[in-house]
Amino acid sequence: MGGITMRLGSHYLALSTIAWGLAVPLVFANTHALGSHTGIDGIPAIHLGPWVLDESRSIFILIWLLVLLGAWFAYNLLGSRVGRTVRALRGGGILMASFGADAFRVRLMLFVLASAYAAVAGWLFAHANRFVSHTPFSLHASIDYVFMMVAAGMSQLSSALIGSTLYIGLNNVLQDVLPLVTSRGAQVNSLIFALLFLLILERMPGGIGRPIVRLVERFRPARKIEPVSSAATKLPSRTMPQKGTCILKADKVSKRFGGLVAVNEVSFDINAGEILGLIGPNGAGKSTMFNLLTGTLPLSGGAVSFLNTPLQGKTQREIALLGVARTFQHVKLRPRMTVLDNVALGAHARGKCGLFRGGLQLDRDEEASIMAEAMYQLTRVGLAEHAYDMAGSLPLGTQRLVEIARALAADPVLIMLDEPAAGLRLLEKQALATLLENLRAEGVTVLIVEHDMEFVMNLVDRLVVMNFGSKIAEGRPEEVRADPQVQAAYLGSDA
Repeated sequence: MGGITMRLGSHYLALSTIAWGLAVPLVFANTHALGSHTGIDGIPAIHLGPWVLDESRSIFILIWLLVLLGAWFAYNLLGSRVGRTVRALRGGGILMASFGADAFRVRLMLFVLASAYAAVAGWLFAHANRFVSHTPFSLHASIDYVFMMVAAGMSQLSSALIGSTLYIGLNNVLQDVLPLVTSRGAQVNSLIFALLFLLILERMPGGIGRPIVRLVERFRPARKIEPVSSAATKLPSRTMPQKGTCILKADKVSKRFGGLVAVNEVSFDINAGEILGLIGPNGAGKSTMFNLLTGTLPLSGGAVSFLNTPLQGKTQREIALLGVARTFQHVKLRPRMTVLDNVALGAHARGKCGLFRGGLQLDRDEEASIMAEAMYQLTRVGLAEHAYDMAGSLPLGTQRLVEIARALAADPVLIMLDEPAAGLRLLEKQALATLLENLRAEGVTVLIVEHDMEFVMNLVDRLVVMNFGSKIAEGRPEEVRADPQVQAAYLGSDA
């Protein structure tokens, strides 16, 4: 079921889960082995060695022990390597692939994990009531769960307990009180919950759990920030190619969208240890070329190789795992995650701990190394003091530096920056240029896709200039500046 459902997106995913909610109870109701419409009775009480949990008090204790165990596992998981990809999932598949995570695999894992929690709950439900039928598991139950989730909020773990407590407690009170007031208690009950649902969506879109979490955060002591050096990180590192060797080769690369030729047989090389600028006026085809090199778009013609490995047919995730890191023209950070956690996403592919090791806290050594790496990269870009700030609270220029730190955490051979100076003020551009010069001095290879010619002119080693999808010039900055075709492209044909 998960393998089919998780391939859908947007509203189709929600509709498919509704379809399962309608179909499964009907199948159970018409299955004789499961008691058909009459259900299964005579279910024995739970036996734990010599103890028989046949009373409400004893099963109550077991239920809460399992609830606390499940919450502990989920809390540990969300703070692990896998948990960060779960929290980043809403950023989209392109963001996930950029640091080597598989969005479909993460969604499927969540589907199966949620099913495991539901299976344990169903087992407790059946043995506590000693009877089970398909009726309590209708579509109406799914609506109740949605109310619990939306009412308390989806961004914090505690909301699961808050939402279920609110719903069950209020529902029990209304069932006791409404019959004393009206003969239409069921209808009024539904009306009250509908109005409450709309009120929460209107006044508290993050759910009632968010203000509670903010209140707790306000009284939490400030975390001490301790910048680290590269020696503190213990993650595996790549062997970098010798400076000056060709690491990426684009050979007559083309991209067509129907009758539109967005990139027309563009060729160039990128050498290790240099900063190469890919520039051109708006609409020149730079971003399309960038997406072709990173695997976001498939080639229509030509070939691209990285470290002598052909990239044709490889996904964006596979290219990222080869050692190509990227940033985005429109910043892609998770605003409700800390800056440190956003940067730690970049080191995802350098770790190995999975679901169970994360949930059982068996990944502490690796997690400490990932966090040390993230803090080192933040120190590298000058943002260590913002490590525990929410990423969404930072100005645009600072967010772009966070993206660069995330890319560096992947230990890439090549880092590709998509218009990093867009929207930045003069001082922010100067700070970014200083950072890139320092990275070049450390041996990092950089490709900058940019339309701001003045920004890159004194920064890069070589320039490739595109206009209307074609390459019109390539060479050192002073050579490109003097090229008549480049002057015409930027200043007009009369220049």
